[in-house]
Amino acid sequence: VQLQASGGGLVQAGGSLRLSCAASGFIFNIDAMGWYRQAPGKQRELVALVSSGGGTNYADSVKGRFTISRDNTQNSVYLQTNSLKPEDTAVYYCYARQFGRPYWGQGTQVTVSS
Repeated sequence: VQLQASGGGLVQAGGSLRLSCAASGFIFNIDAMGWYRQAPGKQRELVALVSSGGGTNYADSVKGRFTISRDNTQNSVYLQTNSLKPEDTAVYYCYARQFGRPYWGQGTQVTVSS
């Protein structure tokens, strides 16, 4: 499975960005897709996940501000980020799980200025 993420950038606090990630290759039976992020000097952390059935899971820090969605016909996952804060600044990594194995995209930088 190859994951190609896009949509990061520089935005002011309170702004929005929409991250996209497309899966390609052997994409049969991808169950979970989602996003993690890693800020400088910190560990990678879960942002949001969506199952193949549409169930979602969010980090407490982004609940009510971020929305994850998935298009199974396009093998894609999206993250709508609203009301961005400087502490959301990080590299955001697309994630997919297939037969219990994790796959990662290359990361897209999100920078929120105060």
